[in-house]
Amino acid sequence: MKLQQIRSTFTKSLLKLNCLLKDLNHSQKYRDALHLFQQIHSIYHLEPDHYTLSTALAACSNLRDVYVGSQIHGHAIKSGFKEFPHVSNTLLSLYAKSWDIALVKMVFDEIQRPDIYSWTTLLSACMKLGESEYAFWMFDRSPQENVAIWNAIITGCAENGLDEVVFYLFQKMHVLGVKHDNYTFASVLSLCSLEMLDSGRQVHSLIVKTGFLVRSSVINALLTMYFNCRSITDAYGVFEETRGGLGDEITYNAMMAGLSSMERGGDVLLIFKDMQNSGWRPTELTFVSVISVCLLSRVATQVHGQAIKMGFEDFTSVSNAAITMYSSCGDLNAARMVFMRIKEKDIVSWNAIITSYAQESLSEDAILAYLQMQRDDIEPDEFTIGSLLASSKLLVVVEMIQASVMKKALNLKIEVSNALLSAFSNLGELNQANKLFHEMSQRNLISWNTLISGFQLNGLPVCGLQQFYELLLSGLRPNVYTLCHALSICASISDLQHGKQLHGYILTSGYFSQISLGNALVTLYAKCGALSWSLKVFQTMIEKDIISWNSIISAHAQHGRGKEAIECFEAMQDSGGIIPDKATFTAVLSACSHSGLVADGIRIFSSMVRTYGMEPEVHHFSCVIDLLSRAGFLDISERLINIKDINIDPSVWWTLFSSCVAHGNLELGSIAARFLLNTEHNEPAVYVLLSNLYANAEKWEESAAVRELMRRYGVMKQPGSSWIRS
Repeated sequence: MKLQQIRSTFTKSLLKLNCLLKDLNHSQKYRDALHLFQQIHSIYHLEPDHYTLSTALAACSNLRDVYVGSQIHGHAIKSGFKEFPHVSNTLLSLYAKSWDIALVKMVFDEIQRPDIYSWTTLLSACMKLGESEYAFWMFDRSPQENVAIWNAIITGCAENGLDEVVFYLFQKMHVLGVKHDNYTFASVLSLCSLEMLDSGRQVHSLIVKTGFLVRSSVINALLTMYFNCRSITDAYGVFEETRGGLGDEITYNAMMAGLSSMERGGDVLLIFKDMQNSGWRPTELTFVSVISVCLLSRVATQVHGQAIKMGFEDFTSVSNAAITMYSSCGDLNAARMVFMRIKEKDIVSWNAIITSYAQESLSEDAILAYLQMQRDDIEPDEFTIGSLLASSKLLVVVEMIQASVMKKALNLKIEVSNALLSAFSNLGELNQANKLFHEMSQRNLISWNTLISGFQLNGLPVCGLQQFYELLLSGLRPNVYTLCHALSICASISDLQHGKQLHGYILTSGYFSQISLGNALVTLYAKCGALSWSLKVFQTMIEKDIISWNSIISAHAQHGRGKEAIECFEAMQDSGGIIPDKATFTAVLSACSHSGLVADGIRIFSSMVRTYGMEPEVHHFSCVIDLLSRAGFLDISERLINIKDINIDPSVWWTLFSSCVAHGNLELGSIAARFLLNTEHNEPAVYVLLSNLYANAEKWEESAAVRELMRRYGVMKQPGSSWIRS
């Protein structure tokens, strides 16, 4: 009787300790749980039972502590408790989380009667650890009437990018009569991209039919799917169905995150307001989504103030979003203040403030933040380096960053190498850019595009074109951006032959429907003197934007076809949906100027101000002055100059000056000559024309003074020459 009482006491003590172990695990105090497990034997002198072992193994699993776990594994074998399903299943979980597929297989093979948890753990581990063939082999031997096993293999396929297999298994479930659940639907919906919108809608119909639209996880997966497919209408349709109490705060967050990704800021704010009116409390993710779309300072301050009021100021993700928000609103001081108040800054915090400095071209502040970031033991990533290089205007800074990148082996990331490539190109260091490009361990299309545009930017168009042909030989396929650069290079050097070859490549590659390429071709042929080809390209374009119309108007202007340019301008206005911009008016006014269409030019300039409400800029006034001067209306040009304090383009001063000489306008000619002498005092034509202007007005002393000034500055008029021999 006494022995039975002792055993009862030990049993009660162990039961209490097992409960305490369980509570520590639930509180995520896994180290404390393992410490207590060791004390059960060493201090309390109790023998652990199968519950003790499974709970301790669960703590090891969460800590991924294989060393202690393997010791408990040995104890379980020795004591015979490994035969209990919850012990063997916890061992499976431990080795699965520790990425030891061999031990996972071994433990599973030793289980005499594996249950659903055993099968799902095995299948999930195999799919995650690259044993997909073995997983499929075991799946065929599993009890396939259970939906959890199907979910394990479907989720594994989804994580490994086996989209077609996922949809095949999903359909097979349906054929075999295995009912899908919310996890199945969520996995399949996560794979539906823009090209698979119809498939997503079919899954949606099945969800409605099977009654799973009442599950918030399925609703949220549907919302995410429709936003991934860029179908806002369908997303709103699902959201409206949740108004009967089916959704939750996660539903609102999914809706706001989706709208934010599609830059629908106003709609995000409306959903945010509706969420609060419906009684749901905003969460951390709510404010991250809402703050990210606030582009007006007044709204930004209100939303951030509400986040602080509701206790989210100490949430790093919310503060990170606020830094970017204030920076986008142009309030760098507020962004800096938010950054300084963050208690636990992460890599996103530092990247946000460095990017804010970079956007304001404050390269010194960006570098100082970068140095402080490293002192705080936060390692930079590719986004940090990209922002730093984007704002760096000094070669010494770029080289310093390059040295740091090499030291940390960040140059192995292609994004970092591309950022360095761009920085060297922007600073005109083409030799270093070219050297870096050829030393890169791997290159993508961005690498090639960066170098090609770098050659073009730095006045080496032929090298850029050569680089383009090397890209074709490399096996990579150029994208629209690449082809636009190549066409721009051909246009800049009037290379019609290579331009036509590029045109042929665009046609055979199926790129011609791209508006930007059509626009580039119109410009190319115009600059190469082939206006008829510009017109053909323009007429065959399926879609046209404002740049298309501006390009064809400019093409006519370049070839002195003012009337045709005006006709295109009027056709654009009649086409509907496309409103002229300031570049349009520059092009058409230039066409009027070169063709001497004074009345049309004045009418179009007037419509720009009165009809479209645009404030004319310097180049618009320059075009009008050029137009009037060429036609001899010098008095109007003079009044226009006096009325508006503008910086006229130097080429217009030349036209104005030449017109004054031709029409004998001494007063305005003197003003134009004074400007040209200040800017181009080594140009002999200014002195000769001004001397002639004074001579024609019988101002002999002034004419002689100009000739003397010319001799004093050592400006010599080059003698005329001819290639034709007599």
